[in-house]
Amino acid sequence: MLKYYDSPPHEEGKWENVIGSLSPALHKIHFDFFRFLCLFVAIPLLVPPGLYAQSSQESIGREAGLAAHLRDGQEFSVPLAVLLAHGKAVFNANWTEQDGGGRPLTKGTGRPLADLSLPLTGTRGFNRISGPDANSCAGCHNGPYGISGGGGDFVTNVFLLAQRFDFITFDPNDTIPTRGTIDETGRPATLQTASDLRATTGMFGAGYLEMLARQITVELQQIRESIRLGETRELVAKGIHFGSLTLTKGGVWDTSKVEGLGRLSLISGTSISPPSLVIRPWHQASNVVSIREFTNNAFNQHHGIQSTERFGLDTDPDGDGIKNELTRADVTAVSIWQATLQVPGRVVPRNPRIERAVLIGERKFEEIGCSSCHIPRLPLDQEGWIYSEPNPFNPAGNLRRGEVPDLKVDLSSDILPAPRLKPDASGNVFVEAYTDFKLHDICEPGEAEHLNMNQSQWSPKLMEGNCRFLTKRLWGAANEPPFWHDGRFTTMRASVLAHGGEAKNSRVAFQALSPYEQDSLIEFLKTLQVLPPGTKERIVDENFQGREWPPALTSEHKQ
Repeated sequence: MLKYYDSPPHEEGKWENVIGSLSPALHKIHFDFFRFLCLFVAIPLLVPPGLYAQSSQESIGREAGLAAHLRDGQEFSVPLAVLLAHGKAVFNANWTEQDGGGRPLTKGTGRPLADLSLPLTGTRGFNRISGPDANSCAGCHNGPYGISGGGGDFVTNVFLLAQRFDFITFDPNDTIPTRGTIDETGRPATLQTASDLRATTGMFGAGYLEMLARQITVELQQIRESIRLGETRELVAKGIHFGSLTLTKGGVWDTSKVEGLGRLSLISGTSISPPSLVIRPWHQASNVVSIREFTNNAFNQHHGIQSTERFGLDTDPDGDGIKNELTRADVTAVSIWQATLQVPGRVVPRNPRIERAVLIGERKFEEIGCSSCHIPRLPLDQEGWIYSEPNPFNPAGNLRRGEVPDLKVDLSSDILPAPRLKPDASGNVFVEAYTDFKLHDICEPGEAEHLNMNQSQWSPKLMEGNCRFLTKRLWGAANEPPFWHDGRFTTMRASVLAHGGEAKNSRVAFQALSPYEQDSLIEFLKTLQVLPPGTKERIVDENFQGREWPPALTSEHKQ
């Protein structure tokens, strides 16, 4: 097991002469500059010859988006700063055909094309709807402040599940299912029915979120393991209620009263094959377990870059003539880079009238029931802020625990991008993400999205639609527009007013507030922002200087 804490480790002898006495000094450099240094100066200086899979001799005349790959195993030997710099380079790379970009013979699902006689090459190489649809991860994940790993404008929205088509054309003369027009039911798809539209999400604070999901999963599974034949137990983890689970006297798991979990986490059989109860914090319909799974999916779907851990070593399933397009070490690097992105914070101007409105808005947010789902903060205990790869709950097709040593990173380390969350005196890190990690039905009648991504592709239930979405993580929401799961709204107020289903009572309560109270609640939401790069404190004023919150009350706050 390799651990990265405040000081990057190095193998005795191998790195001693390479970085030597430079290491302590480098650790004192502002991390944003250090990442720049690693990308443009330090990697050539610090990395011994032969570290990367691509040699300089082979690079002459080469037009690749990624200059070099890490070889498997080297993720455990390079310093953390170098690993993170490489992860960022992978995320920012503009992939070319020489990297293996594109997937001529496979869909974004990884399966072969429905019609292999029409490969995805030339004018069919990119398709904004069915993919490949992007050159780089950072092409969509880049806001605010141009930060790689952030959210995206409406133009970066994803046409989710359209990748089950070869190349969407909506050609009425196309009769082959899932080639360009005809869906699994034999009906012609339209722009509205071929996919579910989703906004590009930001990955800020991702490591803390995934570790919370893992700890909740462990607590739920511990309750499950305590259930005996004929018993029912309440599922409560970190104070969040997930309904109840029953093991019948006949030895069958009854998940009908479980709340907030998707189908994939509830699949079960007899007593020896229980439901996993895994929290899936990624994708807005709670479909993906880990940053790593999200990464493997996205590189194949959006770029046509296939990882070896999913598609195999020395294979070329997409038929582009390139093997080993993304090494296991590459995926580890880019996963850890995403996991260590800075956490969002709060911006509260030093204006008594605004401060008063924010205080009132926070109180009304709780009073009308918003905080029952958007839980303001949840605790990571038992050193849960030590992020590890791989996730112990990864599904097949992704690196799994036991296949390699765990690689661990202390998310509270000062060498990572600020701001960070730190353990308090009680030994907990409180993650103020405003979520409960549960699925909720928030639709009004007739507002379901067309497809249900948690159903199998050829199941009739795929077409039954979906109204259940993960509770939106509100940290950083204010300056990561557009809003709602599909980015349809330009204001947070419109999003509040769109809440239906399980959230309808809170919406009605919001509408019953006075105009000033409604404005105050919105003013509170406006404080939840991603901060400019280099901001040290998590709660700042309008000049991004640290401040205390809540403030000492004055007569102006009470007016």
